[in-house]
Amino acid sequence: METREKGSRFVATAAPARDEVAARAVIETVRSEFPDATHHCWAFTVEGGRGGPVERTHDAGEPKGTAGPPILQAIRGAGLGNLVVVVTRYFGGTKLGKGGLARAYRTAAARVLADAPRVEGVTMTRLLISVPLRFDAQARSLLARYGGRVESSAYDDPLRSVLRALMPEEARDRLADDLQSIASGEARLQEIDT
Repeated sequence: METREKGSRFVATAAPARDEVAARAVIETVRSEFPDATHHCWAFTVEGGRGGPVERTHDAGEPKGTAGPPILQAIRGAGLGNLVVVVTRYFGGTKLGKGGLARAYRTAAARVLADAPRVEGVTMTRLLISVPLRFDAQARSLLARYGGRVESSAYDDPLRSVLRALMPEEARDRLADDLQSIASGEARLQEIDT
């Protein structure tokens, strides 16, 4: 989405990003799409586990605090997460001043976010599930039934299966109850992170 301010063009791009690596990949894609632009300023917010979201900003050569932080303010104001916004500027010959720059970057970001589709997020939790080896297949089946997936598996000793799994947090307690039921109380769950 493009906005103009005193001859300068501001092209805003918003994209989903699960983590910092994905956000930085989007930034590089936008840079390569607009290689002749004066500035590529950006901000992102992605899930950071128990410590809350990871937020980063970059002014890309604009005066300190006039681009990245206003873009982040627009993201926060929209109540969104797990996304990156890059605002690409083509300088139009007229200086906007610090206040004018901040308003222009915030406005460009807010406009692209106003039109962005929304997807409701599901809080996920990562678990270590340990069950006697004979219940491995049933534990995997229960996990899938509750919307989870096995990330890796190992054997604690020859008689126990240990699954590292990711699943919706709201189904954790039901999974724990069902695992205890099928494993005759011998299942162990440990939450790693959310």
